[in-house]
Amino acid sequence: MDIDRETAAALGWPKLKYAGVERERRWLCAAVPTGRVLRSETITDLYVIATQLRLREAVPLGDGTPIRRLTRKGDVDSHTRLLTSIYLSPEEFGLLSALPGRTLRKTRHHIGLVKGVEMSVDVFEGALAGLILAEAEFDDAVTMAAYPSPDFAIREVTDDPRYSGGRLAAEGLPDE
Repeated sequence: MDIDRETAAALGWPKLKYAGVERERRWLCAAVPTGRVLRSETITDLYVIATQLRLREAVPLGDGTPIRRLTRKGDVDSHTRLLTSIYLSPEEFGLLSALPGRTLRKTRHHIGLVKGVEMSVDVFEGALAGLILAEAEFDDAVTMAAYPSPDFAIREVTDDPRYSGGRLAAEGLPDE
């Protein structure tokens, strides 16, 4: 992990052993590269008001078991965040679903490796209909910095905070 203890503590993680590091980049897309889709799932996120908490239910399209989890995220910068997640039973998820928050719905299409990196493309619903974002997660900062934009992307929006999940849920589609 390349996050120093002081930064982690300032974000609310006094012990780094309980935190994971997420490194990701995001791109706007005009369409899903359908020929590359390996599997898909519907995702409902509840961003709990006045917290860094997100409650997520991911339901595979076709066959599979839904995954429910509560995640706390803290941004180190636009590309990097600390996170902690716990997986929930249906009963626990139901209880936490009553928390006050803003909901975001999307279908995530996993498209596998693109230039050596796992990538997915999200198609948003409701007030965010029409928004399509690709994202890739990286194991290290060097690989992330060197990664070229995918051929199906319009432009990168990683550094635009309006395209983070929490901001999209709270504020809707960014004005372009």
